[in-house]
This record gives sequence, structure tokens and C-alpha cells, in this order.
Amino acid sequence: MVHSPFKGVIPALVTPFLNGEVDEKGFVALVERQIAGGVHGLVPVGTTGETSTLSHDEHKRVVELCVKTARGRVPVIAGAGSNSTDEAIDLARHAKTVGADAALVVTPYYNRPSQEGMYQHYKAINDAVELPVFVYNVPGRSGVDISNETLVRLSKLPNIVGIKDATGDLTRISMQRITCGPDWVMLSGDDPTALGYMAHGGHGVISVTSNVAPDACATFMNACVGNDWETARYWQDRLIKLHKALFLDSSPGPTKFALAQLGLSTEDVRLPITPCSEAVRPAIVEAMREAGLV
Repeated sequence: MVHSPFKGVIPALVTPFLNGEVDEKGFVALVERQIAGGVHGLVPVGTTGETSTLSHDEHKRVVELCVKTARGRVPVIAGAGSNSTDEAIDLARHAKTVGADAALVVTPYYNRPSQEGMYQHYKAINDAVELPVFVYNVPGRSGVDISNETLVRLSKLPNIVGIKDATGDLTRISMQRITCGPDWVMLSGDDPTALGYMAHGGHGVISVTSNVAPDACATFMNACVGNDWETARYWQDRLIKLHKALFLDSSPGPTKFALAQLGLSTEDVRLPITPCSEAVRPAIVEAMREAGLV
């Protein structure tokens, strides 16, 4: 595991829009800002990237742009999730073709497969594409919760390398560390609990907050990786209100509002997501102030 490139803070990138279209120039600038801020990887077209309302062509173009812009400086874990196994395979194959380093594949949403169905979904991707794959477990969005027992089975497949865990359940981590083996990569998908996740043996976080504060998030995660828990707690305290504020309305509305305050993006989102409500904007600005951003 010590040799894995997939660790540290890895932003779940927003997809900026301009006049209803993907703002490619704006996206490239956001990627460059993240790398300059010291992040350890990039995730394009995940949930925060509004993948559910991008066309397939837009989705693939954003992955290509991310890989091209990163130029190997940090690994790219491309979003490739779908509740159709064939579609997930297509997106994972495209990610490999354009040079992504791994794929992030959410548990199939809405159709609520069994544990066996989820295992077979990931096994089919494993068998079809020679690319590292991360399982993304987010039952609050997908409606299904992949069990540790199923993850143990998946960990034995050569291309299933780890998990993004957005459950907020810190008790799972120790069991996965014990049962999935030393090469299983464990990434938090929940900024507020990432400190605890790392203390339990996690390897990093796929972060929403890093969109807004890459430098601070990278400093926080470097402290965690270095077992400097006093410094990590300092940054946790500075960032915790921002972690929470970015979910005061449907994501990524608050994140795009915060980026707009910094002059880095428009607030534009795609329906059914709407721009951040007026009622929560003062709390986001205050959280940004406490984080030292404004």
C-alpha cells in the first residue's frame, strides 16, 4: 500500500458551466489551481462534477481535459459510474483509453441490486477493463449499501483496488483494513469525518471542500499522513464549518457559490440542481472567512 499513488487529498472536481455549456477554459484553470495547491490526485465527473446531467460526450470530454491538463503530475481517478453495467464498462474503457490512472464506480443506484448483483457488477468491470477501479459506496444517494463482506470478495479481484466510503461510518474501516488486506486503498468520501477516517487507518479523502480550499485541505491531509495529529486537528477546526456549509443546500450549488466568491467560476448548475439559496449564503461566506479564504 505504501507504493500506491492513490492517497492524500483528491478533490472531487466541480464541472464549471458558462452559458449552459461546459466551461473548458474554466475547468482547466480549476485543475491547475488544485495542483498548485498541493493536492495528491484529481477526480473529474463524480457526483460533485454533476455527471448525472452531463451528456456522455461531455462526460468523456471532461475526463480527457483533466488527464491532458494534469500531464501526469498527479493521478486522475475518472468517474465512471452507472446503474447500467454496460455503460459503466464503456466509461471505464474510455477512461483507460485517454490515460486516466483509475476509475471511480459508484454502486448501482435506483435499481437497488443485491450484494451478489453488486459483486457481479464490479466483477464485470474488472474483467472488461485493465484499469484500477475504486468502489464508491454512498448509500444516501444510491439507495444501496455494499457490505464489508462483499468488499472482501471484490478485493480479491486484480483490478478492484479500493473504496471511496461516503457512509460516515468509521467502524467499517478497521474491519476492511483487517479483512481486505494491506493493498486495499481506503479513501474517505466525507470531509467532516476524514480526520477520524485517517486515524482509523485510511489513506486519503476524495474531497468536496478542496475545490474551494486546496492549500488548506492539502496541509490538513499531509499532517494526517505524517501522523501529526495536533496540526491535523488545527486544520480540522479551521475547515469544519466550511465542510458543513458546502452541504447546506444541494451539492454542488454551495461549492459553486463559494468558487464564485473567489472569482473562479460561475454559480451555474444544471437542473434539477439549482443555485445555492439566498438563505444559506451568509453561512458559507462566514465559513470561508473562518477558513482564511476571504
